[in-house]
Amino acid sequence: MKILLIYPYWLDERSNTEDVVVAPIGIYYVGAVLKENHYDVEILNWHNINETPEKIEKTFLEKKPDVIGFSILQANRWGGIEIARIAKKVDPKVKIVFGGVSATFLWEHFLTHFPEIDFVVIGEGECTFLNLIRCIEKGEDEHSGNIKGIAFRRNGKVVRTEPAEPIQDLDQLPVPAKYFEYRHLSLTRGCPGKCNFCGSPKFWGPRVRFHSAEYFVDEIELLYKKGVNYFYFSDDTFSINKKQVIEICKKILERNLKIVWVAISRVNYMSEEILSWMRKAGCIQISYGVESGSEKIRASLNKKITTSEIENAFAITSKYGILPRAYFIYGCPGESLETIQETIDLIKRIKPLVIHFFILSLFPGTALYTEYKKKYKVTDDIWLNRIEDIKYFETDPQLSRELVISFGKKLRTEYYKQLPSIVDALCLVDKKEFYPMHADFCSRLGMTFDHGDYAGDDAIKGKDKIAEKLYRKALEYHPDPRAFLGLGIYNQKNRAYQESVRILSEGVEYFPENERLNLCLGVSHMNLGAYKTALPFLLKFQHSKQAIELIANCYNALNDLEKASVFQKKLESIA
Repeated sequence: MKILLIYPYWLDERSNTEDVVVAPIGIYYVGAVLKENHYDVEILNWHNINETPEKIEKTFLEKKPDVIGFSILQANRWGGIEIARIAKKVDPKVKIVFGGVSATFLWEHFLTHFPEIDFVVIGEGECTFLNLIRCIEKGEDEHSGNIKGIAFRRNGKVVRTEPAEPIQDLDQLPVPAKYFEYRHLSLTRGCPGKCNFCGSPKFWGPRVRFHSAEYFVDEIELLYKKGVNYFYFSDDTFSINKKQVIEICKKILERNLKIVWVAISRVNYMSEEILSWMRKAGCIQISYGVESGSEKIRASLNKKITTSEIENAFAITSKYGILPRAYFIYGCPGESLETIQETIDLIKRIKPLVIHFFILSLFPGTALYTEYKKKYKVTDDIWLNRIEDIKYFETDPQLSRELVISFGKKLRTEYYKQLPSIVDALCLVDKKEFYPMHADFCSRLGMTFDHGDYAGDDAIKGKDKIAEKLYRKALEYHPDPRAFLGLGIYNQKNRAYQESVRILSEGVEYFPENERLNLCLGVSHMNLGAYKTALPFLLKFQHSKQAIELIANCYNALNDLEKASVFQKKLESIA
């Protein structure tokens, strides 16, 4: 029996695709459970298959799946529907199963309006999907009503079975890393918060469930051995259990896992002790949902955090060399110029190094959406429209599109204006054991302004100078290859080649095998006309296309045409 698990493409184009190109971790758990039970299963991340739609039909013709499961979020539901239609066209007998957050809350909507969907898995999918596959395999579709946690059609009517019990011991699930490679992990299921704009409380239930520290670190180690060393811990609140988080960090260190990771948490579940261990174990960023600087707005969103908790969490996070990232929502109930100013004032105090601003949207499964349906007597049929969400301001006569857009513009403008002073105000804990980590933190942040997310943003002034300051600050703490490289490139850009040679030479002394430092130093020597001096730094890396090209250029400049020809041929063979 051939099973495909597909993460489909989303509806709208995005400038920032970070959060939508990655298949949810749940699809890997479902795949692992099927693998453990000896099924032929394949996961297809089709977040961008719409760019090459001819591959969809071709894939189905080649793989001949018996069942296709789709991981459906609100933004990719139309992608799932469109792919399902193609699958049914290729093979009308293939069974189509929708699962995931959106499918859980819109099961009746999907089965009522889209005949290409055969089943919907509601809630956690691992055990339910396995039971459904067994039923389909035996050709006993008529017995599907005995499976808990699904919906389907019977005699033309949409029916739902009783809910499946949540998995109490998450460690009973097979570790997906045994079979798949991915970067997004989850220690927990659920969130202690009850924010009314979030579907997590209704999807996962009232209680937070945990994997053990051993299971979680085993998963990391399996992926690490496959070459993965950068991770996203995707829990709603990673640090909810202080003792367990510290245990995980200690195990990462004990196993000498040289990893880098980012996490999400709530400001009221953070402490210096947790942050200290997280940083030692490789954490470089924590995202916090702040939502608003207005206590009134936060109360309207049922965001039960205080201003003092927010201020404390951001202060201690940056103190330990972890980048604090803030999520803010605007266009909320009661939003005004005054509440927007309160948010700006809070930003000035907490000094986040990255902010993501979002307009408040209504999604199925959230308290706000339920309230909206009740108030305006709307049904789920609204999702027959090709929309990803409903903006709250569209339901509030006190707000307009133009006003909300102006709020967003004001927030971003004021934040970018503050960013240089936010960087200048950085104050890291003065403990020698953290000095190498501080150097890493400063150089990473410097690269953000130099080559990363901020580099192309014209609203931020003096980016080169900010980056230079951060590179120098890094080297005040500890030798750091990224800082040496950043300063070397900065001086190259400013045609200060002698200074570039000096700083890069120092870097190469510390890190003699670092390819980027050596090549950059070679380029600086070439810019000074010292081609002979440049060659030793380049010749060490003849596996590199860039190095070979530079070597050929050096030999040409030195009139050694024979050697230049040798390396030119090498270059052409690579190309």
